[in-house]
Amino acid sequence: MALSARLELRVGQSLVMTPQLMQAIKLLQLSNLDLVAYVEQELEKNPILERADTPEPTVEGEAPEAPAIADGGDAQAGDWLGDDMGNSRTDIEDRLGTELENVFPDDKGPEAKHVDAASDPMTSSWANVGSGGSDNEDYNLEAFVSADLSLQDHLSNQLALAVEVPADRLIGQMLIDAIDEAGYLTVTVEDVADRLGAEVEDVVSVLEVIQSFEPSGVAARNLAECLAIQLRDKDRFDPAMQVLVGHLDLLAKRDYAQLRKLCAVDEEDLADMVAEIRRLNPKPGLAFGFAPVQPLVPDVMVRAGPDGGWIVELNSETLPKVLVNQSYYARVSKTTKSDGEKAFLADALQTATWLARALDQRARTILKVATEIVRQQDAFFALGVEYLRPLNLKTIADAIGMHESTVSRVTSNKSIATSRGIFEMKYFFTSSIASSEGGESHSAEAVRYRIKQMIDAETPDDVLSDDAIMDKLKDAGIDIARRTVAKYREALRIPSSVQRRREKQAMAV
Repeated sequence: MALSARLELRVGQSLVMTPQLMQAIKLLQLSNLDLVAYVEQELEKNPILERADTPEPTVEGEAPEAPAIADGGDAQAGDWLGDDMGNSRTDIEDRLGTELENVFPDDKGPEAKHVDAASDPMTSSWANVGSGGSDNEDYNLEAFVSADLSLQDHLSNQLALAVEVPADRLIGQMLIDAIDEAGYLTVTVEDVADRLGAEVEDVVSVLEVIQSFEPSGVAARNLAECLAIQLRDKDRFDPAMQVLVGHLDLLAKRDYAQLRKLCAVDEEDLADMVAEIRRLNPKPGLAFGFAPVQPLVPDVMVRAGPDGGWIVELNSETLPKVLVNQSYYARVSKTTKSDGEKAFLADALQTATWLARALDQRARTILKVATEIVRQQDAFFALGVEYLRPLNLKTIADAIGMHESTVSRVTSNKSIATSRGIFEMKYFFTSSIASSEGGESHSAEAVRYRIKQMIDAETPDDVLSDDAIMDKLKDAGIDIARRTVAKYREALRIPSSVQRRREKQAMAV
């Protein structure tokens, strides 16, 4: 068969991932904090964009328009300060029927105020002192507020006094920088030695010096070492205490019989040792300042409506508002001459227009997804977590006519504020557990809640095993396996029935 070249015309459709489309998809999954940061970057580099709440600039030298007095008053401002009152002091006093001092007793002019301030012995020295040494500045209390001392700064100050050799100071500073906010060392001495080309023995020696700093227990590599440092400082690290610190796993399980055997002490001595351990600080670094915790700001607000339904609305505080300044673009485009300037302005206008549309579309999509979630989980909002229904992304996507991946991006890093608290959108998507009676399936989150309720209602004489919990759930119509009960119990950080029985009996004693 002969090969030949020819031209053909074909009509087809394809989805092209343009940069604008990729950015729109990225905006969907951003949290409110990340979105605000992204919009701030765009506002800085795009002159066509402006904030929607930015007031219109006034022309320099133009006096603001005075507010008009509402109709219904006795007189307007011009009625008693107009030209018919006269310009001289005598004319004004005749019109008012009294002297000006009786009308404005405190208004004596700027000269009189200056004289009074200078003559007052209580204010003559400090009346004109401002926050920055200027008479016109407001008093700034923040200038007298000291910043929180961080743990690293506190340790560095002690290092400068305790270590004199420059090489050891360099090692010590690297070790201090690797200490987390709880006070624990996050690197190994071998890694520090490799980075600095130092001997491991030298790094260990400097680490021991840092471990002697305040707060006691800082720069420890694990919990046992942290407690051991604090016990040494109190001169309480005897051989029996050393064995106890080395078996913290048994202490967590409350296996006191095994601990008495290992420490070779009686019950009273072991109780004193355990009390001593509990008085120690497992996270000594938290006493110093660290990065503040950002509060969770919900993206969607849900509240009960007057008709018994639910009102779903966006939280306006989390939505950055931008506008495209068309008038500025029109003025500047008339003065541009070079092709580079015209291309820059055209690109800036296109980017600004796209961003404004993308933010609006993002808000609409979030509201649509949140409204459908509230509709699907109506029983949860009305009755509580026990009535949470099984829900997946496909159910929401089919209901609102969107792709499943779009719903996944919308629900990432978003939260809903309800009368029961603030929940992440992902919280409402739970797997289903079949019903033992062939009825409607149960939500995994609701089953976990039931397990927690059963365990919270236990008594020291009646501690439920995983098999007993499984039987109770099956009696309630929930078909669940024992290993699933154990998995949910561990996810709730609830110990086994043996540990719970030992703890409840110890508390009862």
